[in-house]
Amino acid sequence: MRVRNKRAKHDYQLKDKFEAGIVLTGAEVKSVLERKIHLEEAYAKIIKGELFLINAHIHPYRFADTSKLDPNRTRKLLVHKKELVSLASKIKQKNLTLIPLSCYNKGRKVKLKLALAKAKKKYEKREEKRRRDIDREIERALREKE
Repeated sequence: MRVRNKRAKHDYQLKDKFEAGIVLTGAEVKSVLERKIHLEEAYAKIIKGELFLINAHIHPYRFADTSKLDPNRTRKLLVHKKELVSLASKIKQKNLTLIPLSCYNKGRKVKLKLALAKAKKKYEKREEKRRRDIDREIERALREKE
């Protein structure tokens, strides 16, 4: 099971990637295993020395009583203290954001792949799209000549 954040590469320049565990309830784990998690608008933030995932939507599990749980609640992420200190310093120095790239399971544990990223400007997105189109046209031209 792997759920990807498709908007991440389009909206951000990705720098360093790392893995973190995520604290979930039993019903949320079952829902995640059914791939009912949305990471498009989510981001991670360090609050009081702990790492949290904010604005990730996990659809309520259909067989559980989830009337008390908010689907967009803030969830704690599990990382080593050394990683947390390193991330905090990089975020402050380089003005970066922590965004989730994908959510997957390793055995019985649910993991989240995070990346330090810098937001792209609109002109950078247009330039990247133009570059991809040119590369695609060159590939077509080369195939036609062969």
